[in-house]
Order: sequence, then C-alpha cells, then structure tokens
Amino acid sequence: MPTSVKIFDTTLRDGTQGEGISLSVEDKIKIARKLDELGVHYIEGGWPGSNSKDIEFFERARTMTFTNAKITAFGSTRRKDSIAADDINLNRLVESGASVATIFGKSWDFHVTTAIQTTLEENLNMIYDSVRFLKSKGMEVIYDAEHFFDGYKNNPDYALQTIKKAQDAGADWIVLCDTNGGSLPNEITAIVTTVTQNVTTPVGIHAHNDCELGVANSLAAVQAGARQVQGTINGYGERCGNANLSSIIPNLQLKLNYDVISADKLKTLTSVSRYISEIANMHMPANQPYVGNAAFAHKGGIHVSAILKDATTYEHTKPELVGNKQRVLVSELAGQSNVLVKAQELNLDFNKDAQKTKEVIEKIKDLEHQGYQFEGADATLELLLREAFEGLEEIFTLESFKMLVEKTSNHAVVSEAIVKVKVHGETIYTAAEGNGPVNALDNALRKALIQYYPDIKNVHLSDYKVRVLDEKDATAGKVRVLMESTDFNSSWNTLGVSSNIIEASWYALVDSLRYALISRQRVEPANKDQQERLGLVNH
Repeated sequence: MPTSVKIFDTTLRDGTQGEGISLSVEDKIKIARKLDELGVHYIEGGWPGSNSKDIEFFERARTMTFTNAKITAFGSTRRKDSIAADDINLNRLVESGASVATIFGKSWDFHVTTAIQTTLEENLNMIYDSVRFLKSKGMEVIYDAEHFFDGYKNNPDYALQTIKKAQDAGADWIVLCDTNGGSLPNEITAIVTTVTQNVTTPVGIHAHNDCELGVANSLAAVQAGARQVQGTINGYGERCGNANLSSIIPNLQLKLNYDVISADKLKTLTSVSRYISEIANMHMPANQPYVGNAAFAHKGGIHVSAILKDATTYEHTKPELVGNKQRVLVSELAGQSNVLVKAQELNLDFNKDAQKTKEVIEKIKDLEHQGYQFEGADATLELLLREAFEGLEEIFTLESFKMLVEKTSNHAVVSEAIVKVKVHGETIYTAAEGNGPVNALDNALRKALIQYYPDIKNVHLSDYKVRVLDEKDATAGKVRVLMESTDFNSSWNTLGVSSNIIEASWYALVDSLRYALISRQRVEPANKDQQERLGLVNH
C-alpha cells in the first residue's frame, strides 16, 4: 500500500502575496471549488483577522459543501506578554467557522530577539498557549514553524524546542518552513530526518522557491519523512513564489509512488492549473512542467521521428496522466515526420514520401524565414496544409481595401475601412467604422461576408498581439501579428507578417474567418450550394 501524503494548498493566501495577483471573493470561491474537485486535502482560505475580503470568504465557505478538502484559516501565535484567550486574531480563527487553524510561530532565535523582540522563553510560551487554546475550541491545528531551517542551522537546540512545545500543546501537524527559500535539498533531507526522530507528531514541509528549489526541497522532505506538503498551484507566491503543487503532485504520485490524489483527479491537473491561471489573470508559462502547453511539445524532426515509433523516446511520462497532450510543432526545424503527424491530426491522407510533402516543408521554412512562426498559429498552419493536400477552393478574394483615419475637432479618432471583395463571383463593396483600423477592417469584411455566411456573427476576436521583428529598422521594421479568435466553444490562432501592420493584420484576420468557414462545427454557410464552395487561397 503506497504511503499517503496530504496536500495543503495555500494559493488563496500565500499565493495572493505574489506580485500582480489580486483575487476577489468570488475568484477565491471559484478556485476553492476547483481545488476541492482536484482532491487536495487542505485549502487555506486566508487570514480572517487581516481584511474584510477574507472575512467574507470564510462566511461564504461556511455555507458550502466541500467533498475532499478542509477549509483552513491562517493566523499567528498570540502576542507577546498576553493571554491566548484574549487574543483577537486567535478568536477570529475560531469564529471563522473553519475546522482547521494554521498558525505560525518563530523558530529562529534571531527572529525572536530581533523581529518580535521578546525572550526565547516567552516565544515558547506563545507557541504553547496558542496551540492549546485552539485545540480547546475543537479545531484541528497545523503549526507552521516559520524560518525553521534557518533557525535550525543557527541554533538547532532552540529550533527543536519550539516544535516540541507545539507538540506538547496538542498540534495535529508540525510543518517546517523554509520561509526564505534558501535551503538546499541535502540540508532539507538531513534536518527533516532529525526532526522526525525527535517528534511523534506528523511533519509537513512548506518551501519557497527563491533558489529554484521549492519542488526539489518538498520532494526531499517527503522522502525524509514529511507527510504533508504545502504549496500553491503554478507556484504563485511572494518574491520567487512558493513550491509548485502542479509539479509536486505528479512527481510524488507518478515518480515516487506516493498516494496523493486519485488517478482520475490527477487527469484534471492541467485543466485546474490553467483555470486558476485564468482566474488570477496570470500568464501561464508554456514550458511549465507537466501542465504547460509546451510540456509535451516536439519540434525537432529527429525527435518527432522517434516519438512516432515510441513516445517514451522523448517523453518522461504519458501526458494524458496529468490531463495534458502531446503536440508536434511545425517550423523551420521540421522534417517529414512533423508534417506527417500534423496531417494525421487533421485526417489528411497523403504519402509521407511524396514530393508535395517536401514542397510543404520548404514553404514552411521559407515563411518562417520571412517571420512566420507556426507554433503559436495552429489555424494558419492548418489552412496551409489543407490547401497543399486538398486543393481547397476560394471562399472570397480581396480586390482592394482602403483605410481612412480621421482625428475630429472634438479630439476623437475615427477609423473607416472600405473593402472590395469577390464572393461567389460577385464583387461587393462595403465600408465600416471601428475603434481602430483593424476593428474597422474586421467590421467591413464581415459586412461583405455575412449575407453569404450569416453565422459568422458568432466568431469574435479575443486577443491581438503585435511583435516587431526587425527592431533595428524601428518604425520601418517588419511586424508579426497574432490573433486569437473564438466562437465561445473553441478558439484558434492565426498570424500575418508584413512591414505594414495593417497588411499583417489583414492576413491574420482573413485566415481567422476562413478557418471558421471551413470548420463545419463552427460556422455553417447559408446553404448547401455555398457549403460546396468552401475553400481558401494563399496570401
């Protein structure tokens, strides 16, 4: 039977101390539900005594049902030279309605004498009294030994005394904190081993990532006897962040064979990680282990050729185990294997040794030399491959477009686009205004197409990015425009490259709408005759 390790998530408390992260009460409720669905054992909701937002969170959490997790309230030991029963913060932990209280106390003698300016003996009393008070109120108590590893390295005898006081008072867990994130895995292993030999209370680890060792230190602690791991999803947290649970959970379960969460719940890890990044409005690094978009992405032709034979040649685990998926990228490094895999994904039937395949590869390399980058533009790549192997017809062709930008006397700037396109042999002129040149172009093109493809109204631009490719040429440099579009059921990316930002935007915009039109599940043409005419043309 695998040894069980409990997961303590502090995304809602420690994670929100990260730069750029601010969660509303509603955000915290949504994340708490997701964490519970993932199967974490403890969710630290915040510090009830610190702000009205956390107070409201605990009020709402009291009315909710959590299937897997216990909601935990965070606070500190009582103030020096006071009585625990009279301490406002301790009483707010009790009043929060949470069944679990996590309190931190000082383990480093330097902090005792310098930060809180009291005696070593009084600090021990603060720890004992606080834990004892919360236990008398029927709460499960997790004692976080703040700065424990730094304290142990400076004065091991005193550091051990502090956690023994928490144990004597009835703490259910003693969690050793590498608060400054400066310890090394070998130090963690040695100290946790010593601690587990000196206390009988279950031990946990709370690591920070200041030396890029938060995950490694957490794993080292578990292997040395810790049975609870504290961290945050995606490693959010103050300074360099907390230990990343999105990596710790699969490492414990898949690599070290600990019992953490069920296999079915592990398959939701990627979606939970990405969901929380969206709620937190934080960019999700593509190369984040296990859950990142590039975690199982392959670009080099030799690599792709090998994974076609056996994925384990270049993948350390199966991406499906954590809810991710294998991706093959097509770029200037691509060989025939890359194009073969991509075509198989699109159900395109062709011979991998055909001359056409080589031509497609050469075209991709040429376009990338011009500034295209297909890893981030799945839809533009699909259009290119479908045109090469299926010979798709034109949907519409551009005859011309004209842009007018006018600054009026009332200081408003108005953009107008005039578009002339040919659809089904008919030339159509349209004009439309927008809050910018690209928006005006988008409106004018839709105006021309919507009479033939009315459902195109469901397609919307959700993101727009511009990158200058030739910085040395300043405003005359070539630019790459990346667009993300959605129909609210799915999303796709297209791109365009030009020395003119409007032209680059036009290419990306046209690919976006053409991609929607050839995807039968997204937009249906007005009638069957028009449906048979679906296709596209190259720029």
